[in-house]
Amino acid sequence: MIEDFFKYQAQTSPHPLAMEISHAEGSYIYDTDGNAYLDMVAGVSANTLGHQPQRVNDAIKKQLDTYSHVMVYGEYAQHPATELCKILAQHLPYPLTKTYLVNSGTEAIEGALKLARRVTGRSQLISCHNAYHGNTMGSMSVMGFEERKQIFRPLIPDVDFITFNNEADLEKITPKTAGVLLETIQGGAGFIEPQNDFLKKVRQRCNEVGAIMILDEIQPGFGRTGKLFGFQNYDVIPDVVVMGKGMGGGMPVGAFTASAEMMDLLSHDPKLGHITTFGGHPVIAAASLATLQEVTETHLMQEALAKEQLFKKLLVHPLIKEIRGRGLMLAAMTDSPEITNEVILRCHKRGVILFWLLFEGCAVRITPPLTISNEEIAKGCGIIIEVLNEIEREMK
Repeated sequence: MIEDFFKYQAQTSPHPLAMEISHAEGSYIYDTDGNAYLDMVAGVSANTLGHQPQRVNDAIKKQLDTYSHVMVYGEYAQHPATELCKILAQHLPYPLTKTYLVNSGTEAIEGALKLARRVTGRSQLISCHNAYHGNTMGSMSVMGFEERKQIFRPLIPDVDFITFNNEADLEKITPKTAGVLLETIQGGAGFIEPQNDFLKKVRQRCNEVGAIMILDEIQPGFGRTGKLFGFQNYDVIPDVVVMGKGMGGGMPVGAFTASAEMMDLLSHDPKLGHITTFGGHPVIAAASLATLQEVTETHLMQEALAKEQLFKKLLVHPLIKEIRGRGLMLAAMTDSPEITNEVILRCHKRGVILFWLLFEGCAVRITPPLTISNEEIAKGCGIIIEVLNEIEREMK
């Protein structure tokens, strides 16, 4: 399979891990040699409930036996999608009541950017340096990392950048600004949280100039930070919230939510202001609905905060400078990208899956399923400490 993997499937990097997968269950992934790997990445924050969650699987199977794709998005009333949007509205602050379902986080970003321009009649978009919002052309245009996008220029025009947590930069938000797009917690930059009420100050500035505030919840969303959405930790309400990754319990999905008044603008002048064939797919919506119900009807969100403290208690080592993030969206920061690489690769050989962040080379990604047990956390952290001790000895 490895030979065919490299021969027929397009790659995203020169050296993928290329582990041959046999099956996965709970917090573990198994390779074709029978080795078990404790998954502390969750498909990059996507497997909210771990692997093969019963409630999600049952919902998928039930929907498959009922109907699958029947019509392009927005024409027919289909129970899984309608119920999903309804329950989202019940758990989001007013006026975030109307949701547009799409296929991925980056598509949701595209829809949100279009909505900001449609609502305001303006063109300028503002994002942050070191921001990551996806890899389609519009999402790449608001990526704040020139090295990753230079070769693909020209991208969409009239985009400017501010520095996350830099209040002085808020003056760049003017009456010409259509939308300000921020990650609630910067992901690729190193799991950087907003400081000193930064999000509230962005909200105030957007109000002053009539700009649309968009928060990217693709990684923090669906309980990972102890709240259903990360912004609920910071006493702020955006005009548009964008979601994806963990929303589907491992299935491909994205969405953006806004007020009914704003969202209804996409239905006219012109019609089909945003359109997608498979958005709101009934099988995917059923999986997403089951995921949302499980997260909101159990104690998983509260437990995420307790598990954060357990990680921080167990991951104390001279080679770890700090642990950033909130809940189960954590990054262990080392002194160098070389140390980080060794930690990730050596832990993988010992049966613990960790991963990198996009732009911050010193960060070790720790984003396990919300369902990871305390015993599994202790096991994984023990192996990480063993590896760090080994690296430390070699450095002396």
